Amino acid sequence: MLKKDLETMRHSTSHIMAAAVLEMFPEAKLAIGPAIENGFYYDFDLPRTLIPEDLPLIEERMKKIVKEGYPFEKAEVPIKDALKEAKKNNQIYKADLIQELIDKGEKTVTFYRMNGFTDLCKGPHLESTKDVGTFKLTSIAGAYWRGDEKNKMLQRIYGVAFSNQKELDEYLEMLEEAKKRDHRKLGKELELFDMSESVGGGLPLWLPKGAFIRKKLEDYMYNIEKEAGYDLVNTPILAHEKLYKKSGHLSHYKEDMYNPIDIEGEKYYLKPMNCPHHHMIFQTKTRSYRELPIRLSEFGLIHRFERSGVLTGLIRARCFTQNDAHIYCSPEQLKSELVNVLKLIKKVYTDFDIENYWYRLSLPDFSDKEKFGDIENEKLWDDSAETAREALKASGDKYVEAVGEAAFYGPKIDVQIKNVLGKEDTIATVQIDFFMPERFDLEYIDDKGERKRPVIIHRAIMGSFDRFFAFLLEKTAGAFPLWLAPTQVQLIPVSDKFIKFAEKVSVDLKKNNIRVDIDQTTESVGKKIRNAELMKIPYMVVVGEKEEKSGLLPIRSYAGGDLGNKKPDDFIKIIFKEIEERK
Repeated sequence: MLKKDLETMRHSTSHIMAAAVLEMFPEAKLAIGPAIENGFYYDFDLPRTLIPEDLPLIEERMKKIVKEGYPFEKAEVPIKDALKEAKKNNQIYKADLIQELIDKGEKTVTFYRMNGFTDLCKGPHLESTKDVGTFKLTSIAGAYWRGDEKNKMLQRIYGVAFSNQKELDEYLEMLEEAKKRDHRKLGKELELFDMSESVGGGLPLWLPKGAFIRKKLEDYMYNIEKEAGYDLVNTPILAHEKLYKKSGHLSHYKEDMYNPIDIEGEKYYLKPMNCPHHHMIFQTKTRSYRELPIRLSEFGLIHRFERSGVLTGLIRARCFTQNDAHIYCSPEQLKSELVNVLKLIKKVYTDFDIENYWYRLSLPDFSDKEKFGDIENEKLWDDSAETAREALKASGDKYVEAVGEAAFYGPKIDVQIKNVLGKEDTIATVQIDFFMPERFDLEYIDDKGERKRPVIIHRAIMGSFDRFFAFLLEKTAGAFPLWLAPTQVQLIPVSDKFIKFAEKVSVDLKKNNIRVDIDQTTESVGKKIRNAELMKIPYMVVVGEKEEKSGLLPIRSYAGGDLGNKKPDDFIKIIFKEIEERK
């Protein structure tokens, strides 16, 4: 089935679900029910809170409607009559949507009818309910009307739909695997991070093991960036409002910023981005063309006001640390600097075994006057976009173009990948900026002694360390590569008698900077082994009388199983090789 046909089928299925819900709750108020990737949802205002046990009941009603083969019939209605009917039936959300269309000057609206069920909809729909494929209702969630937390919280029912049972079964199997890999679940089980209501939504607490891995990520990026010619800087987590007025964030980004803090009668904002601070660093002295490119990097802690309904562990949080950098270069250096950034991305992703990613060249939509209406020099945008295309072609990697996805200050290259749910995700970004040099009056002196504007490249190769950590956690299902694992070897003495021998082995390993832990609990050996497996520790070694006498260590790998008995020196060589190869 074609993508367009699938979307029509899924949208039709959402209407069938709404009809089934109305059968169960005649007083239900309907909101919206679009098709989404792999399925559909519908938002309802219901007389009681739904429970998971309601979903099979709704499904059964849906299947009866499908079996009957009711036709979908389109009707065009005068818009004022539609508004009266919606108000009469107390369908307040439909009335709100219709009023919005009236305000836009619409004269008529379309409805679709199906066995007595009528819904405001522009369509299209299937000819009949019998044309629906296979579906399953998957979950219930809360959703504010129009996505605004000031409005009433509605109940959203999600479902998935496919053209045949085989495709549905495969997708449901993938969902089950994704649940096992959910970074929020793994983060708790592996004692990596926590979210506390007392601290606040979207504000993660990094536990020792998680903080260790995150520090390793930071150390890795510091060394990679240093080698590539970046200079590390550090900036405060808040700034005076005049900085964000100057940058344009208060006019373009205010809804995503926290409310200002009053300090001695002046307004200060928590930092939502590092770039304005870096521009001020560039401005600390007169710059010569000989200094360019200037590459400033920062592991910058930022705060953004994400609505509670979209918070998703570390993937969508209110506080996170960006792997951020800004490159100040001449227009002539732009292409080569973009190529170098793309090479750096390839290097990092190869080291982390990240494959099947692609680039999205995000371009402006000049018809969107709200976002791009103040653009004066469209040629500058077009030239920058063409330079980005040339850099992408030089990299040899595949890319697609997306009109309307550019930042307000220039085109950007986003790194796209499929997450564990098969959905497209952005994990990194490279942005071209010729807007901020003007706003901040940034200049350098060229070889003729004339003042020129630099071009800025914003780039975040890991995005934020928090989100990259979540992505890596889900990708590996918590079985981190050896070089990142907080505990690399778990020693398991068969009884208290052999703890001293385990300590001796531990000392030898630690001398070689190998991270070792000894399980000294009173659990059985079998339980200790199981615990080490649950914590996904890369290597475990059970030691007892036989090992103490022979000096050989029975090595068990989480990934490879039983590796047999090894001399300690040989075991150390295995570990060193694996760390060096970053398997």
